[in-house]
Amino acid sequence: MSDVESVPIDPAEQEADALNSSPEEAPEFAEREDEVTSQPEAEQAQEVEVIPPEVGDEGIEEVSEAVGEGELEALRAELEQAQAQAAEYLSGWQRARAEFANYKKRQEAEREELRRTSTQALLLKLLPVVDDFERALQTVPKESAGEGWLDGTKMILRKLQALLESEDVTPIEAAGQPFDPLWHEAILQEETDEHPDGYVIEEMQRGYRLGNRVLRPSMVKVASNANESINELEPTEE
Repeated sequence: MSDVESVPIDPAEQEADALNSSPEEAPEFAEREDEVTSQPEAEQAQEVEVIPPEVGDEGIEEVSEAVGEGELEALRAELEQAQAQAAEYLSGWQRARAEFANYKKRQEAEREELRRTSTQALLLKLLPVVDDFERALQTVPKESAGEGWLDGTKMILRKLQALLESEDVTPIEAAGQPFDPLWHEAILQEETDEHPDGYVIEEMQRGYRLGNRVLRPSMVKVASNANESINELEPTEE
């Protein structure tokens, strides 16, 4: 080993010496310079790798659980919103269905009322014709019995009566019945001892009912029995 102590050479001085050196040494230095400049920058400058701090398995699970809980809460919120909207739509649909059902019932009731009112108006116009036929048959002379025109008149009356029955129109019983202001209309009152007080003596015009309702009340004469009224007021002797 040599005793000569090695001294570090300054790059600047080395470059100056290379320039001042002989032409034979210059190409070697040039080749070295080309090798250095031809290397990529990534190889020339060493990149410093930054290593992130290690994260344990527990930390990863905590992060994933935190993200999962957030997504779960968002899904729950969306589900609740969808359920609330569905309940609102269902309530609206049920309300609309009920309103439509009530509307149909009202329409049916109105149509039925219109039909009934129209039928009632027509029947009321028909009743005077029936009255005229009945009065005409009551005043037919006995000698006309058996004639063709009379049989034809009776046939027309029977057809009219059958038409009334088909529409559930029936006569109101009046003669011999207690006076009922619901079915009877008193136009005359006669004092008599032959009939009970407040009973119908005579039917002046026949009344008719349409089902369970009054189509036309009976025009009647009502008995007024004063003796019976007095007997009712006098106390009975025991």
